[in-house]
Amino acid sequence: MSDATWHSAGIDRVILTEEQIREKTEELAKLVAADYADAESLLLVGVLKGAVMFMADFARVLGRYGPPVELEFMAVSSYVQGTTSSGVVRILKDLDREIAGRDVLVIEDIVDSGLTLSWLLKYLKTRSAASVDVVALMRKPAAIKVQVPVKYVGFDLPNDFVVGYGLDYRERYREMPFVGVLKPSAYNTP
Repeated sequence: MSDATWHSAGIDRVILTEEQIREKTEELAKLVAADYADAESLLLVGVLKGAVMFMADFARVLGRYGPPVELEFMAVSSYVQGTTSSGVVRILKDLDREIAGRDVLVIEDIVDSGLTLSWLLKYLKTRSAASVDVVALMRKPAAIKVQVPVKYVGFDLPNDFVVGYGLDYRERYREMPFVGVLKPSAYNTP
């Protein structure tokens, strides 16, 4: 996407380029591969819809360095007011398999308040996984309301509302290969 195209699409500025994301994904996959070198396999659990882009890229890279991976998805709904989460969570789609005794790695696009992730980690631990860790491409330290153990973090971001690379505003912008900040005028579009 050219600069003119993303600018006209409502993006004020790009804060993570496609190349930066690719390089960080490679770095994170190598760290995970080293930590799980002795694992028989690793179950990657992505939360729909935001983590899909990162999870797909991360799984492909991890497959070159680490143990065999399997992919699993959950869909959860967190009550949202405007652009913030309340942390009240309900499961829309649960795991399709048992995770007891498995090494589980939750794949997150972004950790902002930490409320939904905190709930999800507690839930997964009740399912008797051998281990549950988190890899997050992005984190907003200034937005965190609940401290959650995120073992692998790619980028710390300012507390701006960001879109792209799986992140959306009203289901738009997910497909962009970079992460950017919306122009204020983009919030007024239907």
